[in-house]
Amino acid sequence: MAMTGAVDLGGIKERAEAQRAHAQRAQATQRAQAQPDEASGPGAPPPPPAPAGASVIDVTEETFEAEVLNRSMQQLVVVDLWAEWCGPCKQLSPVLERLAAESGGRWVLAKVDVDANPRISQAFRVQSIPMVVAIVQGQPVTAFNGVRSEAEITAWIDEIFAQVGDALPDAPAGAAPETEQIDPRMLAAEEKLNDGDFDGALATYRAVAEAEPENVEAVSAARNLEFILRAQAHDPNIVETASPRDIDAQLAAADVLLLSQQPEAAFDRIIDVVRVTNGEERTRARTRLLELFELFDPAEPFVVSARRKLACALY
Repeated sequence: MAMTGAVDLGGIKERAEAQRAHAQRAQATQRAQAQPDEASGPGAPPPPPAPAGASVIDVTEETFEAEVLNRSMQQLVVVDLWAEWCGPCKQLSPVLERLAAESGGRWVLAKVDVDANPRISQAFRVQSIPMVVAIVQGQPVTAFNGVRSEAEITAWIDEIFAQVGDALPDAPAGAAPETEQIDPRMLAAEEKLNDGDFDGALATYRAVAEAEPENVEAVSAARNLEFILRAQAHDPNIVETASPRDIDAQLAAADVLLLSQQPEAAFDRIIDVVRVTNGEERTRARTRLLELFELFDPAEPFVVSARRKLACALY
C-alpha cells in the first residue's frame, strides 16, 4: 500500500471503500456457491481463454494460470496491475494497450483489476499502482511502478527480449529468476485489508515494523494506513469549522484535505499554523507536516513547494 509517487493519495480512500465492497461481494459469492444452480455450480467450467491472437486480455483469479502463466511459456506476457480509482493507471494503460496491439503478437498485455482480484495483487506483493510485471516461462523477470513514457516502455520491452531472446520456448532455463518468497506476516496484513479489517492490518504492519525497523515495506505500510484511519475518523466539516487558533482542529482539517486529494491546501493549512504559533505548538505543526510529506515522493512539485513555504514560515 505504499503511496509514494505512484498513485494520488485520495485514491487510497476509494481503494479502502472498494476493498470493503469486494469483501461483501466475496461473501455473497461464497453463499451462492453453497447453493449452486445448474448454471453456476462447483462443476461449472472456468471462463474460456482469450483468443490466441489477442493483444490485450482482461485477467481474473480464475483465468490467471491459463492466460498468464501458461501463455508465458510461449509468449512474453506483460501484466498491468491497475484499479478504476487510480489516475496514473488511466494514463499508462492506453499506452501499454497500443504498444501491445502494435507488437504483432510479439507480446501480450494482461490487465488485472487489483480490487476485483486481490489474490493476484498479493502474489505480486503490490504496494503501489500502476505496477507492470513481465512474465517469461511462468516467472516474473522484471517490473516497474508508476507512469512511463512510450519510449521508456518500448526500451523496457526491448531489454527483456534482449535478455531472454525472441524465441521464448528456446530461452535458457535460467533466464527467469526464482520468485521472491512472500513474507507470511505481510500477506496476513494484506488479507486483513481485503477483508475490511483495517485496524487488524495496521496492528500487523506495526508489529513487523517494530520488530524489523529496516523493513521499508512494513514501515511504509504502517505509516500510510495509520494516516488513512486517522483521516477517515475526522468529521469532514472540520475543514470549514476549525478555529484558526485551534491546533488540533487545523491538523484534523489538513488530514481531511489530504485524503480528499488536496495536498496543496492541506500543507498550506499547516504552514499557516506554523506562521502564527511558536514553541511547542509550532513544533507540533511542523512535525505533523513533515510526517505528511513522507506519504509522497519528495520530488512531487507540491511537496517541493510546501517545503519552501515551510522554510519561509520558520525563518
